[in-house]
Amino acid sequence: MMSLHRLFLCAALITFGVASLGAAAEETAADADAKALNSEQPKRSITEGVVTIAGEEVVYAATAGKVIQRGDDDDEKAEVFFVAYTRGGLHEKTGTPDYDPSRPITFCFNGGPGSSSVWLHLGMMGPQRVRLPDDASHPAPPFTTVENPFSLLDVTDIVMIDPVSTGFSRPAEDEKKGQFHGIEEDVKSVGRFIHDYVSEFGRWGSPKFVLGESYGGIRSAGLARELQDRYRMYLNGVVLVSAVLDFSTLRFNQNNDLPFVLFLPAYTATAWRHKALSDDLLAKSLEDVVAEAEAFALGPYADALLRGYAMEKGARRKVTKEMSRLTGLSVDYLEGANLRVEMWEFSKELLRDRGQIIGRFDSRYVGASPEKNGESMEYDASGAAFSGIFAGALNGYLREVLAYDEPRVYEISGSVRPWNYKPYENRYATVADRLAMAMTKNPHLQVFAACGYYDLATPAFAMEYTRDHALLSDDLQKRFHMGYYEGGHMMYVHEPSLKKLRKDLLEFYKAATP
Repeated sequence: MMSLHRLFLCAALITFGVASLGAAAEETAADADAKALNSEQPKRSITEGVVTIAGEEVVYAATAGKVIQRGDDDDEKAEVFFVAYTRGGLHEKTGTPDYDPSRPITFCFNGGPGSSSVWLHLGMMGPQRVRLPDDASHPAPPFTTVENPFSLLDVTDIVMIDPVSTGFSRPAEDEKKGQFHGIEEDVKSVGRFIHDYVSEFGRWGSPKFVLGESYGGIRSAGLARELQDRYRMYLNGVVLVSAVLDFSTLRFNQNNDLPFVLFLPAYTATAWRHKALSDDLLAKSLEDVVAEAEAFALGPYADALLRGYAMEKGARRKVTKEMSRLTGLSVDYLEGANLRVEMWEFSKELLRDRGQIIGRFDSRYVGASPEKNGESMEYDASGAAFSGIFAGALNGYLREVLAYDEPRVYEISGSVRPWNYKPYENRYATVADRLAMAMTKNPHLQVFAACGYYDLATPAFAMEYTRDHALLSDDLQKRFHMGYYEGGHMMYVHEPSLKKLRKDLLEFYKAATP
């Protein structure tokens, strides 16, 4: 990898403040003053690399480091770690990134809350990635990275953000971490980072995108409005990867029937994948089977849940049989569950006779089930397959390729509890209305939602429901685009899905960029 990624000034750990936009050949007194001022910045590593994308060699500069986040009183509040990739190498005289400030720029983050950006960084967006087998088998350690020919770096510069308490980002000394841990607090902190980055690196003239995965959907929708209202920074696009905007679509409760309806098509896709359905359904395509499950979920199944015990016995029995046919679960099991099967119960029950549980983040993955008579999954089989390879590869990549090191642990999943859900206490949190308002105020804002068929964390049907209950005009609906992939929550670990996702996003960026 080193032959493709040249280190700047050998150690490459330098202080760097203002990016060069074509700096003068000779250093002036003002340059010297700027260097002295920027010596207060945390260390940053600047390296140069090249990646082949769509048959073209793309030379890029990678900047790994931190931005000091300050309050309105100018007191230091936190250090926020980022890795930025800009197309174009290093300026020959200054050694700083030599980039085009008019190119699109995309700010990326994962979710959790409490997750670092490792998943999107090494799975989808960065110039290097980890590679998992497409057959959903578990790879053996040790783990490293390979070139990523599916990165979007050829069409947009990329900034990977680790929110406070994740990655190498931390609150400043004597600052309480709770001020960053909550729906509102998080949006304000990440929004401030984006503002500060755009200002420091001269990117106000760039088309701007945010791209969030999972809880990153909550953050993305919040940012779309926060950036507009607080900084008058209007976005060109929002990309939602396996995202959630409304928690009522995901939270299983006996007084909330909605998730049972919205998860059912993902149960059908999973059972189809593991050949746990009847031959007539297995003979159909995945798309056709899911469409049949969606029609059943919105029709007879939703009606049965709504009517409850008041439903006529024969009609309820008919619904139970059809649900059994579409999920691979027995009629007896469904009757015992009162037709309400939570995700972790489905994971345990579907392949119980095989002694296996299925993954939550990606139901293509299976794992051994140590408790034969248990009621719910003991662990996430897909998470067990993902976490080690991403964590191991990221730690090596930062230190050995990007030449960034520090004694702190890179927190793949940081401690952010308790998470403040004000003003949503005593109700389900939702930011779908914020996204709708941001799109209303900015008639050029485009949104793309990528969904995996085998996602049992944030199923595709839940995003469709949110779209259709929040975007209440033809114009808003036309600017909300969706793509479907034969992967899970992290559909990009499945290479055919990653290829399709890149193709779809190229079209989206082209349409959203003037």
